[in-house]
Amino acid sequence: MKSLYIVIVGGGNIGYYLSKALLNQGHEVLIIERDVRKCERLEDELGSCCMRGDGCETVVLNEAGLSRADALIATTSQDEDNLVSCQVAKHRFKVPRTIALVNNPNNDAIFRKLGIDATISVTNTILEHVEQEIPAHPLIHLLTMSGHMEEVVELLITKESPAVGKSIGQLKLPQDTTIALIMREGERPKIPSPDAVFKENDRIIALTTLDSEKILEKILLS
Repeated sequence: MKSLYIVIVGGGNIGYYLSKALLNQGHEVLIIERDVRKCERLEDELGSCCMRGDGCETVVLNEAGLSRADALIATTSQDEDNLVSCQVAKHRFKVPRTIALVNNPNNDAIFRKLGIDATISVTNTILEHVEQEIPAHPLIHLLTMSGHMEEVVELLITKESPAVGKSIGQLKLPQDTTIALIMREGERPKIPSPDAVFKENDRIIALTTLDSEKILEKILLS
């Protein structure tokens, strides 16, 4: 398989695991990340593959050697930044393939209309795997990914749950765990903010790992 040069904008959980997988496949990877602490952690764990800077800025992308890149993948938590990074890569540096994480699924059509080659919506992907009627078990495995280490789970918040009345920000969730959706009867599923407060009968969709599943279950259910 031909080795590719891939630039990833955003060094969060998605950027980290994606970079790790691509490096293991023998590709050349450079992560662009604004946060100096994230850069240091990435370099400690993955080697010299992180550049500190704003992936929306032309000068930063030029320094990253984007003109020779085979692909740019934007994985930040801000849709606007992901869109700008991909458009600059496509139109200024003629990168053959641009891929963007779309945090708000309502933006997916806009990204496609503006020429992004591929979009990935975690919300839509999860919802595609959620059956219309799911048994009321406290924890349900919906999807296992990346060599059976990462997974998507659903948890039902009962009145006995210690999380009832608490916000996401108040709970000490594992670092490799993200609350992706809160589904509440009579309401549309929503991507929660750190201030979102759990209520009885909430159904929670979370991205976690096998190692952290029991910790998450203890925090939310027991």
